[in-house]
Amino acid sequence: MDFQAIVDNIATAACVISVEKLDNGNYGTIRIVTSNKAHRDTIERPVENLTMLTQKYVPNSEYTRYLTRDLNFEDFCYRSAVNKKCLHSYVHPDRYDVWFNMSFIPLFPDNGNICYCIYIMEVNSEANTKRLSNVSSDIAASVLETCLKLSSAEDFNKTAQLVCSDIRDMCDSEHCCILLMDHNEKTCSILCEAFSDNTKLLPMQTYVDKAFYNIAASWKDTIAGSNCLIAKNEHDMEIVRERNPIWYDSLNKAGAKTIVLFPLRIKDELLGYIWAINFPSDKADRIKETLEVTTYVLSSVIYNNLLLDRMQILSSKDMLTGILNRNEMNNYVDELCSDKHKDSTVSVLFADLNGLKKMNDEKGHTAGDKLLIDAADALREVFDEKCIFRAGGDEFVVIAQDMTIAELSAKAEKLRAVSQKYDSLSFAIGICCENSCKNVKNALKTADELMYEDKRKYYETHSGR
Repeated sequence: MDFQAIVDNIATAACVISVEKLDNGNYGTIRIVTSNKAHRDTIERPVENLTMLTQKYVPNSEYTRYLTRDLNFEDFCYRSAVNKKCLHSYVHPDRYDVWFNMSFIPLFPDNGNICYCIYIMEVNSEANTKRLSNVSSDIAASVLETCLKLSSAEDFNKTAQLVCSDIRDMCDSEHCCILLMDHNEKTCSILCEAFSDNTKLLPMQTYVDKAFYNIAASWKDTIAGSNCLIAKNEHDMEIVRERNPIWYDSLNKAGAKTIVLFPLRIKDELLGYIWAINFPSDKADRIKETLEVTTYVLSSVIYNNLLLDRMQILSSKDMLTGILNRNEMNNYVDELCSDKHKDSTVSVLFADLNGLKKMNDEKGHTAGDKLLIDAADALREVFDEKCIFRAGGDEFVVIAQDMTIAELSAKAEKLRAVSQKYDSLSFAIGICCENSCKNVKNALKTADELMYEDKRKYYETHSGR
């Protein structure tokens, strides 16, 4: 067969690929047998964001001469060349900042155990939404249902859990999980997960500790520049072992036999990952096709939700100390004045820093800022952080429900003791309790007055210091 004549008659980048079929059902070497000029140009004259491992095309070379080994690419080549399937995929590999519109067409006849297919490739610098949505009707319906659930969600976390369960059902997997990564804090958190009935797998929280971020960070290299990782049999899992032996050992001990892992990414930001483990290998193609579109939508929704959380933090927290700000205190006071908490008591502690102005004047505002941070940390050691507010300047307020005056007095004394652990930290303190939350403003006024009386006594005894 004149392979060269075939590809030369294709307008876009095209090549003939050979796959070595092994007797055990696996495959051996995959080669780019020959290619047309448009395909050779992608190697020898690459466009921006599409540089191969080499810029010299050599006929009948292994494909790994040009790009890092990619299990997904190999799977498509195998299914087209060996199983004689016509396949299509539209993906954004992590290794390139472009979208690939790919088609695989089987060729006849085979040459012994060497099977052939045509690989046709088109490169887009931006996502083509029409091609992204060009999926089967049942997959489109599944993705649409996911979109509708997420867009109408009042409780994002609860809805994410439902979506995770839906994805697990679709994959027919034993476990599905969405993990988020905080790259500043270098921590991971579980957004949601779902299990099949009678599973012996443990919740991910069993494994997610401070060191787990490093494991999650290693997945990028395990995916190796592709858009996802699918290991659907022992052959694929062996490649996972070669690339990431520590993670493979963890998967093996946990009881994972197959895994599909997709990054959740928007723009240049990696939000986390979604994965499913222990699914039927014959569903791998459908799982990949569904998750390629689902993760595109899911990433956008998660990003927007995280953005809203960040905006909420910015509007509700004091940026220096990290505790709640005056705006949140005012909102909480208004809530306590309503009938919602009429049967609860309220306790207030005012804590004002002694000597902050002197610290700023003598040692600078950096030292003063550190004193404020130390004050917030000391308050956190004694009170629940949800009850602590920075009312402004050097003034902190604690507002708690259902705490007796004896309990509040004991905590005030503990705060004085804790403050001694910090250099130059001293509080002027005033406390008050009211039998009804509706009287919280009276409690604030009384505690404020008592705090100033405590401050007056402090400066009487520290006037020379």
